[in-house]
Amino acid sequence: MPRYRLDVEYDGTGYAGWQRQEEHPSIQQAIETAILGFCGETVSIRGAGRTDAGVHALGQVAHVDLEKTWPDDTVRDAINAHLQMARERVAIIAARQVDEEFDARFSALKRHYVYRIICRRAPLVIEKNRAMWSVKPLDIAAMHDAAQVLVGRHDFTTFRSVQCQANSPVRSLDRLDVMAGAEDGLIEIHASARSFLHNQIRSFAGTLRLVGEGKWTTADVEAALAARNRKACGPVAAPEGLYFRAVDYPDPSD
Repeated sequence: MPRYRLDVEYDGTGYAGWQRQEEHPSIQQAIETAILGFCGETVSIRGAGRTDAGVHALGQVAHVDLEKTWPDDTVRDAINAHLQMARERVAIIAARQVDEEFDARFSALKRHYVYRIICRRAPLVIEKNRAMWSVKPLDIAAMHDAAQVLVGRHDFTTFRSVQCQANSPVRSLDRLDVMAGAEDGLIEIHASARSFLHNQIRSFAGTLRLVGEGKWTTADVEAALAARNRKACGPVAAPEGLYFRAVDYPDPSD
């Protein structure tokens, strides 16, 4: 059976997350339903990451096995046509046939996320449900300095959900950079790692916001990490500020 890689973009507002659920709309279900409409096949797609309710994606990756070989552009355009007819806020940016050994989840080398915060007095209108709103300005430099104590291989028990199903809280965090965005008042937190724990990035974002507000210091973040206790974490940031930005895979030519 030919396997296709799907590069996916979506607005997570109103969805219960990536993973299919019986009683709530999900991104996975929307794409699988569109594929059924396209080629009449009932399929189960696998994504590179299971984003939570309200989380968005600029570069989610999934794979699907189809019974028939189709041109790449046909797969992309036909799925998109059915997504649009269903008024889903999901789009297939690219589709291409890949080797059957490619697995969107298990072949991934690194995952990249960005968390967006907008600082301004007025409430968000255009960016509502697409960023965290902060009425007060935040100290970006202090946030970035504090973030660096989290980079590396650590026990991240403090920064994962109590419902996290990962076997171990130990992860290697390759990048956690806080920087000014291209727009006035925009702050971006960029995180990269092979894998993340449930709510890990949102926990980072909520904790770093405390630093930006002057309520916590770098030493407080370091102490929270060392505590290995969920109660030591700052507030978990809202899901609408989080975006699954990209996934790295091995070069097929290597």
